[in-house]
Amino acid sequence: MRNIFLLVHFLCSVAVLGQNIPAGTILPLRLNSSLNSRKSKSGQAITATIMQDVPLAPRSTIHAGAKVLGHILDVSPSTAGSGAQISLRFDTIVISKQRVTIATNLRALGSMMEVHEAQLPQSGPDRGTSQNSWTTIQIGGDVVYRGGGPVAHGLEVVGTPTADGVLCRVRANSAGNCRGEADGNDRPQALWIFSADACGAYGFPDLTIVHAGRSSPVGQVTLGSTRGDVEVRSGSGMLLRVNRGR
Repeated sequence: MRNIFLLVHFLCSVAVLGQNIPAGTILPLRLNSSLNSRKSKSGQAITATIMQDVPLAPRSTIHAGAKVLGHILDVSPSTAGSGAQISLRFDTIVISKQRVTIATNLRALGSMMEVHEAQLPQSGPDRGTSQNSWTTIQIGGDVVYRGGGPVAHGLEVVGTPTADGVLCRVRANSAGNCRGEADGNDRPQALWIFSADACGAYGFPDLTIVHAGRSSPVGQVTLGSTRGDVEVRSGSGMLLRVNRGR
């Protein structure tokens, strides 16, 4: 049985490698590297981990645990008149030891603490209740009713829970200038612990997404602080979206 499982896993991975990852696909990541404008250097490698199975087609999936690779492009330290900035790019995903080139933009960023809190039950930890029955609140406010319930935004059902996250159709967020579906990709997306309309930076009082990477320079993400240093700790969460044309 284990050999059959491994064969299916391998064939699904080969299917991914045989095609470009569709534009508009969301990649839910946890950062393995910290970003710090006092310590990070141009050219420094950064890595992140896919935290939920990402469905691409009926028999094609990027499995949780896949690594996404990138690097720091530029670091501008803070000065008396302005906050620091860090520019970076995630451009490679490793699937079954094979590297696939991607171009991505950043839709949402959540601090390590926001990620932690989104994985706790709404009423606080309950050792007598199965985790599969918890009600949790996503980064951005959606409520996940596990144990047979939906993902809800107020009274509206926006998705379904999975074993390792949620599947939702991405919603536009005009306040944060984020689109809904992109490039004709209207499939339910793997959003892990983020809401369907999550957009921007959460849990970082002074941090903004200066450039998301959707427009020129495509794929380059710039994070900026309104004052002081940029600091994004390892364990923070990201929603990257695959750009068209790679």
